[in-house]
Amino acid sequence: MNGCSDGRRHDAIWNAALMSKRIINGADELKSLVGEHLGYSPWVDITQEQVNMFAEATGDFQWIHVDVERATAGPFGAPIAHGYLTLSLGPMLYPQVVEIRGFTMGVNYGTNKVRFMSPVPVGSRLRLGVKILDVADIAGGVQNTLEFTFEVEGAAKPSCVAEVVFRSYE
Repeated sequence: MNGCSDGRRHDAIWNAALMSKRIINGADELKSLVGEHLGYSPWVDITQEQVNMFAEATGDFQWIHVDVERATAGPFGAPIAHGYLTLSLGPMLYPQVVEIRGFTMGVNYGTNKVRFMSPVPVGSRLRLGVKILDVADIAGGVQNTLEFTFEVEGAAKPSCVAEVVFRSYE
């Protein structure tokens, strides 16, 4: 699901992401970065195959996603990715932006707010930007609230903005 058909291109993208991703060491450093934008993931291609597989997995076969001919003549000019497909790319893209060290375990805790603000057309390229909104102490670790902003290359506004909550345990 990385959107790269050429293995060498994938390796180059992955290596570039690893070299540029932000490394955060422990709770104190994490807390010092509240309000800071941490960076962006590499761009990934959104394919019709991804959209079709997501439709199969979720049972959401709405024509704007899976009927290429009808969607091309429809309001977006192309099939578009499901909003939740866009959001589901967070776990793949987030580790390419930041790595938080000093914890034994991290878990997804949920989302506070999710908005799907503009479409993600099939054939477009998407990336994730990450900002730390809050870090709070919890028993055994910290709760991190992050802003995930998914952007389509060349689009005027983000496709999805979500407040995502993680818990990191020491």
